[in-house]
Amino acid sequence: MNKFLLSFILLTYSCSTGNLKVIADINSDLEEASALEIVKRSNLLWTIEDAGNKNNLYGLDLNGKIVKDIDISNVKNEDWEDLTSDALGNIYIGDFGNNNKKRENFSIYKVSNLTQVKDDTTAEIINFKLPKDVKSEDFEAFFLLDNAFYIFSKENKTSLLLKVPNTIGNHVAELVTDFNLDGKHNKITSAAVSANGEIVVLLNHDKLWKLTNFKPDAFFKGKVEELKFNHSSQKEGICFKNDSVVYISDERHKTEGGNIYEFKLN
Repeated sequence: MNKFLLSFILLTYSCSTGNLKVIADINSDLEEASALEIVKRSNLLWTIEDAGNKNNLYGLDLNGKIVKDIDISNVKNEDWEDLTSDALGNIYIGDFGNNNKKRENFSIYKVSNLTQVKDDTTAEIINFKLPKDVKSEDFEAFFLLDNAFYIFSKENKTSLLLKVPNTIGNHVAELVTDFNLDGKHNKITSAAVSANGEIVVLLNHDKLWKLTNFKPDAFFKGKVEELKFNHSSQKEGICFKNDSVVYISDERHKTEGGNIYEFKLN
C-alpha cells in the first residue's frame, strides 16, 4: 500500500467518528479541556482545564492551536468545569465541580471584555451556596439565559437544576427543579443555550439532549430529544456554532480524544 493511500485512509477514519465530524485536534498541552465556548466579537473557541490545573483561559483557533493564554490572577482553580458568555463579550467560568460532594461554597468568575484582554487579568466573583435541605452535589454544566445562570448537577439518576442571578456578590441558589432523564449513563458534563434562547443542549459522553418548546424555567416540560453519537469519550465541552450546529470537545485519554467536533442537531 503506497503512503498516499495509507494517509488518505487514516485521515478519513480519524474524521468519521460516528455522526460527529472531527474538525481539529486540541493542542497536546491541554490534556483536560473541560469546556468550550464562543464569545461575541472573538473568532476563537475558548476552553479551560479542571481541578489541579492552571487558572487560565485558553483561546483556540479552528485547528485546535492555542492562540490566547490568559492567566486569571485573583482566583484559584478549585474545580473549573464549564464556560458560558453573554451578548456583551464577557465570559463566565463555572467553579462548581464537587467530586467528593463535600463542597459548601461555589463560584462563578466573570472576565469582562474578553477580546480586549492580553495575557492576564482579574475576575469579578459571583459566589453561591445551596438552599437549605439541598445536599451538596457535583455540578459540571451551566448556561446564561435572561441574566440568570442555570446550573445542572451531574447525576445518573435524579439531577438538580439551580438558578443563580448574574450579579456580583454572594447568593443562595434557587432550586428550580429536580429531574430524571430516561435511560442509563445520564450524567450531564456541559450545557449551552442557542443565541435566540430557544434551544438548550445538555452533553453526555455518548449523546446529547436537545430541549425545545419550553417556557421560562420549565426546560423539561417542553420537547426533550435524545441524540446519540455512536461514539463514547470523555466529552466535557459544548457550545453553539449556530442554531443548528454545535461544537463539542473531549478530554484526551492516552491515544484517544482531545478533539473538537461538529455535530448537526437537525
